[in-house]
Amino acid sequence: MRFSPEYFKSNISEALSNDQLRRNLDKALSHSLGSRQKLKDEYGPRWEKMREKANKIKEHTINHLYDYLSIFETNAKKNGFKVIWAKNSAEACNAINEIIASKNGKKVVKSKSMTTEEIGLNHYLDKKGIEVVETDLGEYIVQIAGEPPSHVTAPAIHKSKEEIGKLFTEKLGVEYTSNPEILTKYARKILRDKFLNADIGISGVNFAIAETGSIVIIENEGNGRLSNSAPKVHIAVMGLEKIIPSLEDFDVFIKLLPVSATGQKITSYISMINSVGISNEKNVPEEAYIIILDNGRTDLLSKPEYKSALYCIRCGACMNICPIYQRIGGQSYGWVYPGPIGAVLTPNYLDKKLAKDLPFASSLCGSCSEICPVKIDLHHKLLELRADIVDEGFTGGFQNFLFKMFKIMMVNSGLYRFGSLIGKKFQFLFVKNNYLKIPFYKKSKLYPKIAKQTFHDWWKNNN
Repeated sequence: MRFSPEYFKSNISEALSNDQLRRNLDKALSHSLGSRQKLKDEYGPRWEKMREKANKIKEHTINHLYDYLSIFETNAKKNGFKVIWAKNSAEACNAINEIIASKNGKKVVKSKSMTTEEIGLNHYLDKKGIEVVETDLGEYIVQIAGEPPSHVTAPAIHKSKEEIGKLFTEKLGVEYTSNPEILTKYARKILRDKFLNADIGISGVNFAIAETGSIVIIENEGNGRLSNSAPKVHIAVMGLEKIIPSLEDFDVFIKLLPVSATGQKITSYISMINSVGISNEKNVPEEAYIIILDNGRTDLLSKPEYKSALYCIRCGACMNICPIYQRIGGQSYGWVYPGPIGAVLTPNYLDKKLAKDLPFASSLCGSCSEICPVKIDLHHKLLELRADIVDEGFTGGFQNFLFKMFKIMMVNSGLYRFGSLIGKKFQFLFVKNNYLKIPFYKKSKLYPKIAKQTFHDWWKNNN
């Protein structure tokens, strides 16, 4: 499987032929959705009120984004953070490398961060001769496997415990087991030494609070807390959309995010980092940096039809519920953000031509919009993107011709009836096992036969 959106169609074929992948996804996603539903039911009517409140907070914040970022920067600097703005991936990676070089750093531990995946930080630092170790268990698994993450909250969701056991035996030289507890102990033993010897800790940011200049990191393993406290230097990388106005606003998000992401009422660790380098405090880094990343977000902000995609809190719920993601997994999408939100972000952040197939990988059922904790109307955005991609000429000429012919037939009742008559008369040429097989179309696509009697004929015969 090739990790680029341009290979999406070939990646789909490979994923659909992988029965083990689908079994792994079915098991993991059904568990997550089931747990989420139980907690949602516990909240009752309050759940929709919280979604509505979160949506309004995000709408207000995104509409006044740079005002809140300015407030956040001022307060973060008062807290001792050094704030760096990065227009794109290159600027962010260069800034991080300069910080590491200034400290003569050679060893980096990272807690889970989709933003650093987005900028390709691991690959960049590896080329500079810097050892980077992922400390989130899922991220560590895909790192030693040499693979990209498959999900924004569960990077190794596509692997079974047996596959992980074989991977650990092959890469780490440990005795084979499929027991998750023993596998976790293997990883913990290796990672503990990495934490103790790391020069730099790098993390993402779940939320940045303008009112207090604080950053919030939410996780379940404790690795995030170790990454930002054990090394002497902490670098936090945040997309500029992670900002929220106040601590009071944070209250609703800390309820919505764990339920939507992992089906938990609350996560095991919530680190709210307010201060840096206070001499009488233990386990606080001497220096801390916040990289505020744009990387296409300002462009998205300028597009009224797409800017609400910036409300996303990276819970992954839209992936869990999506019938397409459930069949093909996240790596098929070819970039760090898979599923419905990825099909919106990737064409906007990268290139519509490169990612032209992603918005069409949707049934437009609306489940992604219904489950989204901040009420992003994802399926409408996918429909808008389809129109943009067609209008900008990124779809094939023959495909456009077929759809123009289809439109002509569908808006002309006489042509529609004539086409139905011809189709009904000659469909026997393409029927196999009582289904229609359309020539030159996907082997897996089957359609029911055209009915012997049309509805119009039935209506006429039955008054």
